Amino acid sequence: MAERVELWWARRQFSKGLDVPYPVGTYRTEWAAYPALIRQYHPELNAGITLTQVPPAADVLLLWECEAGHRFAATPAEQRARPGRERRRSAWCPDCSTLARPPRIIPAATPARPPRRKRERTLCPKTPDLPVGEPFASACAPKPASAVEARLRADVFSRLSVSQGMNAIRAARPFFDHLEVWPDILLPELRVAIEYDTVGRHGLEHVGGREDADRRKDRVVRASGWEVVRIRTGKLEPLGPHDLQLAAWSRRGLDPLIDALRGIRGSLLVDAYLV
Repeated sequence: MAERVELWWARRQFSKGLDVPYPVGTYRTEWAAYPALIRQYHPELNAGITLTQVPPAADVLLLWECEAGHRFAATPAEQRARPGRERRRSAWCPDCSTLARPPRIIPAATPARPPRRKRERTLCPKTPDLPVGEPFASACAPKPASAVEARLRADVFSRLSVSQGMNAIRAARPFFDHLEVWPDILLPELRVAIEYDTVGRHGLEHVGGREDADRRKDRVVRASGWEVVRIRTGKLEPLGPHDLQLAAWSRRGLDPLIDALRGIRGSLLVDAYLV
């Protein structure tokens, strides 16, 4: 059961026999990918304990204050998982989330409707009947999310002479109601997918529940016979064995990216496609 931060801190002092069981900065790396939570946390509201002294897995109630001034108690795990599939800044605060999408009020005189039958999820029929792992151009694939992603694509194809124009892989199992998965960049001859990850303007991308979706996506890609290289920018930690951590994308990142491809498919194959 989660406990107040003062009680949790006192218990850790006793169990470790130290006045400061976790020095300032101990968990800076673990919290760095959550700039929105760093802005919401205030040591003066939490017995002077800084966020970098709190383990992300600690079962402790912390007091947070959003930019609108709402204060609420939540554990580190609850806050880190809060964004889910929401893309609004209000997703980081339960009060702001309620104001952004208020619950429907049903008048008392209105008779209750019978519960709806849960609609069976059906797979999109637009996916072509191709062998698992076959790349193709999908009509359902989302458009590039940012100008940086477009620049990354241009830089990669300026260095590698591989097939272009494909944006989907025929999957072995469903992924969000499709038998296809849509990496940011496909290198068909190498059977490697490249993903570009950033936390976004409001710290909502590729963290919390969205990180779980990224891991699931990687599993689907690998089950289809491909490998994944994620370019994780800012403070995002690697998810897979071939991921790269960069401050931001620039052409200087091409060399470590090519080295990662060599580590996956071997220098002989990769170098054959170098321009």
